[in-house]
Amino acid sequence: MKLKHYDNDGCARFVTFCTHHRLPILTNDPFRRIVVNAIDKSRTAHSFVLLAYVIMPEHVHLVLWPPEAMALGTVVGEIKRCAAKETLSHLSKADGQVLDRLTVRRDSAERRVLWQRRCYDHNCRSETSVWEKVEYCHQNPVKRRLVHKAEDWEWSSYRWYKGDRDVPLQMDMAARQK
Repeated sequence: MKLKHYDNDGCARFVTFCTHHRLPILTNDPFRRIVVNAIDKSRTAHSFVLLAYVIMPEHVHLVLWPPEAMALGTVVGEIKRCAAKETLSHLSKADGQVLDRLTVRRDSAERRVLWQRRCYDHNCRSETSVWEKVEYCHQNPVKRRLVHKAEDWEWSSYRWYKGDRDVPLQMDMAARQK
C-alpha cells in the first residue's frame, strides 16, 4: 500500500526516514555531517523552513515548514539520494560487510541502498503539535540513552534553541510568519 502525503495544507511537517533494515550506519560524525549537508542543500534549493532535526544512528527526524508548492516526497527523496551517494562511496572504501547488508535486488538488478524506500510524515495542525515534535526530536537521544542530557547530543537542533550558534545546522526561525 502506498502511503499518502498531504502536501500543501499550510502545516508544519514532522518527517522520519530510516536506514535500510534500520542498520546503525549514522554512528560517526563524518556520516552525520553528510546528512546535515544534504538537509541544508535541500533547504536552500526548496526554501523550506527548518524548525528542528535530530540525526540518530539509524534514522533522521525533521520538523519543517514547506512552501506551498513543495512536494514533501520529492524533497525527502533528494535528501536521501544526496546523503546515500556520498555515504555509500565512503563505505565502499572501508567496510565490505556493511555494504553486503545494504545490497538489494530491485528491477532485476543488484544495487546498494542506504535508506528504506519510504518516509513517515505527520502534519502538525497546531502550534502545540509543532513544539511537541521539536521536543520529541531533542529528547530522542536521551530516551535512547545515547546521552544523559539533550544538550550533550551534537546532532540535533537542541543547542541552537539554547542560544549556541556554533552548531552543525542552523535553524531558520522559531515560528513561521503568516
